[in-house]
Formats: sequence, structure tokens, C-alpha cells
Amino acid sequence: MKIKRILSVAATFVMALGLFTGCGAASTDTTTTTANNNTTAVQDTVKSTAASDSTTAQTTPSSGKKTLVVYYSASGSTKAVAQNIAESADADIFEITPVNPYTSDDLNWTNNNSRVSKEHNDESLRNVELTKVTPDNWDSYDTVLIGYPIWWGIADTFVKGNDFTGKTVIPFCTSTSSGLGDSGTRLQKLAGTGNWQAGQRFSSGASASEVSKWVKSLKLGN
Repeated sequence: MKIKRILSVAATFVMALGLFTGCGAASTDTTTTTANNNTTAVQDTVKSTAASDSTTAQTTPSSGKKTLVVYYSASGSTKAVAQNIAESADADIFEITPVNPYTSDDLNWTNNNSRVSKEHNDESLRNVELTKVTPDNWDSYDTVLIGYPIWWGIADTFVKGNDFTGKTVIPFCTSTSSGLGDSGTRLQKLAGTGNWQAGQRFSSGASASEVSKWVKSLKLGN
């Protein structure tokens, strides 16, 4: 009897030990599996986020709007203003250059027989031949600012030689005392195309801050 009792107790102990070991193994396997699953989920989330960020960076479009400042300058005043405009607007710049450059005598507007005086008084003389009429990549510009000395219409040839369809056009001029007058309206009629805006007159010695303030008021690119 004692032997049977001892064997029975031993058998019970062995079974209990087996169950305990099995539960422990099952618990360990479950914990390990859960940890592995969590790690995989985190890795997938990181990969997905990185892929999403990469896609966003590649597909986010820029405004794509470009501005061009076109100018003719006789004495350097209009050039200075044009350069300040281009810098403030982060724009490209194009200089109108005549095939036959103007001499100091040509530019003497106080002389009725000077070249500019004749061009001012006779519109037929304003078809000044230019070294280049259309700037490179002309079609890529959305906004064009056109500058010139107010005294005569050298910008006429440039305006008549280009298509402003789909472009916003803003004239500006420099002068000692004269205003913009109807020069912007006249250029608009010569162009025949484009969305022409009110222009601006600058004094011959306009400061960079004055020009920059005007450019900001235009809200270019918005």
C-alpha cells in the first residue's frame, strides 16, 4: 500500500511539473510572438510614414509663376530702378538695346532736332530696330514689367514684336518731373494682348526702398 501511495504521489508530481512547464513555454511563446508582432507593426508604420513623406515631397507643386523685368535705359536711371525691381520681385531681367545706340546728342531732348525729340514728335520714327526683340523663354513668364524713360517710346518696338496673351503687364517709367501720362495705355493698344495694369512713375533718383515698397504692393506671385 505504501509503495502504491508513493508511486501515486510521484505520478501526480510529474504531471503537475509537466503542466507547469507547458504553461511556461506557452506563455513565453505568446510573449515572444506578441513582441515580434509589435516590432513588425512599428517597422511597417515607419516605412509607410517615410513613403508618404517622400511622395508628398515629390508631388507638392511650386507656384511656377515667373516674372520678367524688361527695360530700356538711356542715362542709367531706368536701369537702376529695373534692377531694384528685379531684386525685390526675384525676377529675371532683359535689357532693350537698339541696333544703333543713342549718343549723348541723340538724347538731348531740349533740342528739337535731336533723335529722341524727333521720335517723340513723330510716331513713325519710333520703330527702332532692336538687337533682340523677344527674350529667351518668353512663354514661361506670367508677369512682365516694362520700364522706359518717359520722354520717348523706344519700348514701342518691343511691345509690338511680342505676344502678351495670358500675361500680366505692368509699365513703369522714370522722369525728372513728368508723370506716366498715357504711355501705359498707348503701349497696351500697341500690344493688343495681355492683362495690362496701372503703371508707376519713378523719379530719376528713386531709392531702392521706394521701389521695393511698390513691388511689394503688387503682390506678385499671389
